[in-house]
Formats: sequence, structure tokens, C-alpha cells
Amino acid sequence: MTKTAWVFPGQGSQATGMGMDLLEIDYAKDKFAQAEEILGWSVIKICQSEDDSISRTLYTQPCMYVVETILADLLRQKGQQPDLVAGHSLGEYAALYVAGVFEWSSGLRLIKRRAELMNSVSGGMMAALIGFDRTQLETQLQQTPDVVLANDNSPAQVVISGTPAAVQEVIAKIKTKRAMPLKVSGAFHSPFMADAASEFQQVLETVTFNTAKIPVVSNVEPVPTVDAAILKDRLTRQMTGGVRWRETVQRFVEEGVQQVVEIGPGNVLTGLIKRTCPDISLENVSGKELGAKG
Repeated sequence: MTKTAWVFPGQGSQATGMGMDLLEIDYAKDKFAQAEEILGWSVIKICQSEDDSISRTLYTQPCMYVVETILADLLRQKGQQPDLVAGHSLGEYAALYVAGVFEWSSGLRLIKRRAELMNSVSGGMMAALIGFDRTQLETQLQQTPDVVLANDNSPAQVVISGTPAAVQEVIAKIKTKRAMPLKVSGAFHSPFMADAASEFQQVLETVTFNTAKIPVVSNVEPVPTVDAAILKDRLTRQMTGGVRWRETVQRFVEEGVQQVVEIGPGNVLTGLIKRTCPDISLENVSGKELGAKG
């Protein structure tokens, strides 16, 4: 049997029209209706909107969770099952749901509150860096206060996060092929999220976490576990901690993973994995493949 990991993308992979291939499937329609009851607004309307509402943190995060979890459930209804799961940032919530750690509605309520808290943060900056000397970058980050490595995505791509002045200082002092500011309101995955993280932890503590049925590789500590308490602790630290995606992919290799299926819009994660581990077989499931046939 081929050892398979399912991975779930995070903010930045959203796209207008995502999940709309699923509207003829009864199961998906039911889930979209349940989501509207919990959220107080329609995921379908936001995903179809032409005004780019889908890119607002407040809407992006719940929409991504709903679409990704519906896709995963449809795959499981077809008899597919992963041996390992992981998600990039907010994608970790879909991974935890698929692993049976919490109920679908609990996950959506968590994401709703997470999105509200992250949407309320301002004054920070994030920037993606492509093509750089890692030693030079690490040294510069150590020497510059108020900026951290937020996403370690691959050997050649990272995201830094902090105050605008500190982020710009790092960009100015290191040599990169490209440096691109991200369209976000705050310094996500950095200590600047501490207040939001503290408030979110109070919500997290009210949700029951179960022992995972499938090992989960977490962002802040990319070591597979099924332990409910460990998974909750790792998720608590995620808002202020870095996304260690490069190490997650290395862990897949160590665990003998031969195939990775990216479930959700776009192909950001398979693109990162392809550059890091060209021997792993890759597949993308965004909805078109399931369509009305589901």
C-alpha cells in the first residue's frame, strides 16, 4: 500500500469560485447550510462574490475550512483515507478535523473566532522572501528586533513577520531574488499576536479534543502524534509560533510517505513539496475532480 499524507492549504490559497463545483452534491449542500447557521453568513455567496470578499481574513478562514473539510469528507466517502495529515496555518484545523480530533462544528466555531481575532490585529507586516542565503537571513533576524521567521516554507522560500520597520530593515540588508509584502493586516505567526492568542486560548479550552485516529504533523512541532493534549497545546502555540513547513515535508520523507494529496484550492503546498522532495507523488483535489459525480 502507498503511504499517503493529506495536506490542507492556508490563507493565500483562497480563490473566487472555490468549492462551487460541489453545489450539485447533496452532502456538500447540507454542509454549506450548516456553516451558514454557525457563521451567520453564506460561504457560497462569499466564494462567488466578485468583490474579493474571499480575501478578507474574516471570510477567508471559515471559507477555506468549510471547502477543505467537505472535499476531504467526499474523498473518504469514496473509500480514500490518509496515513498522515498536516495543514499549513489555518489548514491545520481541517487536518485535525479529518483526524477525528474535534467535531466539524467545533472546528468551524474555532476558525470563526480565530478569524475575528486575527482580523482585528493591525500594525504588523509580513513579507515573502524567495532565493536567499539562509545563514545570512538567520543572522539578520537575530540582529533585528521585532521581526521573526513566520513561515519556513521550503529551502528557497520563507515568510518573515513583525513591525513594518523591522521587516523592511531585514529586506534591505539581505540579498534575495524577490521580496514581496503580503496583503495581511497583522504580523501573523509572531509574538505580536500574543494578545489575540491569549484570548483565543480561552475559546480553545472550551473545546474537547479527542485522541486522533490518524497521526497529525503540527506546524509548531512537526512530529506526528495522536495525543489530544499535545495537539491542543501545539494549536495553542500556533498563532504566535512559526509554521515549520519545510521540516513537515522532511518528516513525510522520514515517515516513508510516497504520495501527498493537497486538498483545497490552488497548488501552493504541492509546489513547495515538489521543489523539496521531487520523488514524492503529488495530487491536487480542489473540487473539479469530484464535481457532480460525487
